Amino acid sequence: MEAESLIKSVFNSPTFGSVSFEQVFEKIIEFVKEEPDKKYSLIVGSDSFPGEETIFVTAIIIHRKGSGGRYFYRKLKYEKMDNLKLRIFTEASLSLEIAEALKKKLSENGVSRLPVEIHLDVGKNGATRSLVKEVIKMIIGSGYIAVTKPDSFGASKVADRHTN
Repeated sequence: MEAESLIKSVFNSPTFGSVSFEQVFEKIIEFVKEEPDKKYSLIVGSDSFPGEETIFVTAIIIHRKGSGGRYFYRKLKYEKMDNLKLRIFTEASLSLEIAEALKKKLSENGVSRLPVEIHLDVGKNGATRSLVKEVIKMIIGSGYIAVTKPDSFGASKVADRHTN
């Protein structure tokens, strides 16, 4: 997906309802400015659900360490995708796309000190164990922090909650 179509994407938020990517960014900045002395993580994670179509959900989470956070998510529908490796790499690519757009907006707005983590729905156990090293290399090679299960709540809890 190109940056222009990302800008036209609609995100959902339990707090704010339907918002544009621009509004997501504004809400993140407002949240950080409420308590600027706290530590924050900006987390992007994706998960998918294969049904008649494959649903991909990408979540953006602004986490104020020790005192909660806010999140936004986008759902995309693709043709049925049974190949697990393809689904995992599509999840990672969707997360990278959002992370890149956020990083660009952050640097334009002078808030580039926010670290961006990408949470992956892969772990050392289960069906995805053979993909962990490849996906981590993809994320780290793109300049981001890669977090896997059991610590990747952005993908395995937040995004997963909205896949069906």
